Amino acid sequence: MGARDQIRQRFNELSPALQQVARYVLDHPNEVVTASMRNVGTRAQSTPATLVRFAQHLGYAGWPQLKEAFAGDMGLGSETYGGRAKQLIGRAQDRSLTAEMFEVQRRNLEATHQQSEQALQKACALIEKAPAVHAAGFRACFPIAFSFVYVYRLFRASVHLVDGQGGSLEMQQRAFAKGDALVVASFMPYSREALQVAEAARAAGCRIVAITDSVASPLSLLADETLLFTINSPSFFPSVAAGVAVTEALVELLASRAGKPVIRRIDQAEAQLFKSGAYLVAPVARGS
Repeated sequence: MGARDQIRQRFNELSPALQQVARYVLDHPNEVVTASMRNVGTRAQSTPATLVRFAQHLGYAGWPQLKEAFAGDMGLGSETYGGRAKQLIGRAQDRSLTAEMFEVQRRNLEATHQQSEQALQKACALIEKAPAVHAAGFRACFPIAFSFVYVYRLFRASVHLVDGQGGSLEMQQRAFAKGDALVVASFMPYSREALQVAEAARAAGCRIVAITDSVASPLSLLADETLLFTINSPSFFPSVAAGVAVTEALVELLASRAGKPVIRRIDQAEAQLFKSGAYLVAPVARGS
């Protein structure tokens, strides 16, 4: 059982002072991992001594050990993919295996919603003002960037995928211009290319929206706005499902804020897809 699950299970038995700490650490898991104990105590309106008592009440030697457990919950521990894969061997017939995955994904979505809800509006405002929007994500984060570009392009033409195909990353970065926006995604241990793109965008005068797993990630430290997503997984590899979800929410907000003109542009894009034969099923007539 992870540290956060343990806190939820034992919440009712905690004293009011410890429940106050519990609420804060459950709502701000990234800060538990990245901030000092003193800062967490200040933000939780508690004291370092109470935080230590809270950790010990849960069975940990002290705050550093609870912090390490939170990092492990978030997939930030030092265990290798192969090491985590060993835990799966022999469980193929275990009916709880897939149920465990979907339960973790549900919690990932809930945590991501809490972490990024307020930042989504700020990210939208930044992206809307940009003459052009670039999006980058490499390896496991490629689907995050691609899905953002694919859907956003249905109602905005000046959206571009930075993927470095054919060794073209440097060429694509030359398109960055002052005032443009870059949406870039990566999680621990962080992609070298993602950081390279973010640094190039910053040098060009672009505004940056980081989609990442921690406010202390190298992308977040360069970004104007950060959208956090949770990467927990019982499998051997961290999950990107919540990262895709947060970009879908971002595009949803961008469409909503764009107003009625967006309807015509989406209709035109959809009609072109059907006309080109990209879709096999004919569109249903409106009003039917």
